[in-house]
Amino acid sequence: MGTGEVAQRSAEADAELGYGEARTVTGRVSVAKRVLPEESDSPFGHNELARLDEALTLTTRATGLDFSIYLGGLGENTRRQAEELHASLGARATDSVLIAVSPEQRSVELVTGEEAGRRIPDRSCKLAVMSMVASFKEGDLAGGLLDGLRMLSDQAGVDIQRD
Repeated sequence: MGTGEVAQRSAEADAELGYGEARTVTGRVSVAKRVLPEESDSPFGHNELARLDEALTLTTRATGLDFSIYLGGLGENTRRQAEELHASLGARATDSVLIAVSPEQRSVELVTGEEAGRRIPDRSCKLAVMSMVASFKEGDLAGGLLDGLRMLSDQAGVDIQRD
């Protein structure tokens, strides 16, 4: 077939094509398929995950403490499970802060290691948890976590050994 020629197709051949299918001039069938993103179990969108990742990185860098978030079931004894998760950090646990949230159980546990607890008093931890819970009740899981990280980081202050 040269340039400028019109290809003729039979109506019967085109009738066999399905939705999104087309027959090219050479006779090949081209199929367009709609590709949907995979379903995610995450309660966070891409932007929220990026903001949380950035907040964790910046708070850890600024304070010298290792901040972590756990989101999921915490079993019957939520406090004990959160403490076990914190202890699983090994040698880093002393300088770590774990925010454990179980939305299904409506539970928030905040666990600090020895050094982190010295820099962030219990009263400040309770205030951060109260702030997070208020946001969670409004349906803002990511915002609550971000606010909690900010409050805890502000209380811990800058790591003077890194400056």
